[in-house]
Amino acid sequence: MTATRTATVGSATGLHARPAALFVKAVTGSGHTVQISAKGKSVNAASLLALMSIGIGNGDEVSLEVSGENEAAVADELAALLTSDLDAA
Repeated sequence: MTATRTATVGSATGLHARPAALFVKAVTGSGHTVQISAKGKSVNAASLLALMSIGIGNGDEVSLEVSGENEAAVADELAALLTSDLDAA
């Protein structure tokens, strides 16, 4: 099964450098397959370079597609992470 969530990026710098690395760490730690889509592009959320190549900024809306066991809970956690201020983490 697949779970899809939409989130608005809360980090002041968007998904660049530290916030992107924290998100990728959460994705890889989940053991799930996660695609992130924004600005007409969709990439593997476990790849820092791919994620940063989209240029996701503060306030941008992104979509997550999570596949794996217990995908709904993981999708909720990752979406919540994106809406938080990862710059302050």
